[in-house]
Amino acid sequence: MGMYSEYSDSELIELLKSGDRFAFTEIYNRYWSVLYAQVYKMLRDEDEAKDVIQEIFSKLWINASAIKSNHNLGGLLYTAARNKVLNSIEKSRVRHDYAKSIAAFVSETDPDTIDKLDEKRLSKIIEREIQSLPPKMREIFELSRKENLSHKEIAEKLNLSDQTVKKQVQNALKIIRPRIEQIGFSLAILIILR
Repeated sequence: MGMYSEYSDSELIELLKSGDRFAFTEIYNRYWSVLYAQVYKMLRDEDEAKDVIQEIFSKLWINASAIKSNHNLGGLLYTAARNKVLNSIEKSRVRHDYAKSIAAFVSETDPDTIDKLDEKRLSKIIEREIQSLPPKMREIFELSRKENLSHKEIAEKLNLSDQTVKKQVQNALKIIRPRIEQIGFSLAILIILR
């Protein structure tokens, strides 16, 4: 096993692709602790973090033959970890600290190793946040953002004052904006929630 520790990541990938279990063990030992630290930072739960890491490495072994030889192994594993947590955010109403700590994860990871998030995924997360707004606020916000009605048009439609409409839109943004920004999408939010 000693010689495996001297192999580069790309050499280990080549061996892994041919079904070399020692190469897999070396990758596991090389990346487990750094990945665990990052995932734990997102989930704040030891067991959940370990489950995520276990799944990432299981998939790495199962899908080894599909990995490109020149792939950045660290980037591949970091991206898998981040996507796994984002999937959790999309599928369930997750504890607030999930989202809160993703920003730290993204900012501390080399941007070159992180592929850009799919806009569809971002829209889905934002849509879930909109759906969680109080009913009246949500209705006003959707008329403003989805139907592009002015505050005056919304006020007339719902028999409210312009000021009430303006306040409700501002309040909706105050709720949604920090949540999305905490996930590390401050640029995208300028476009989607402008």
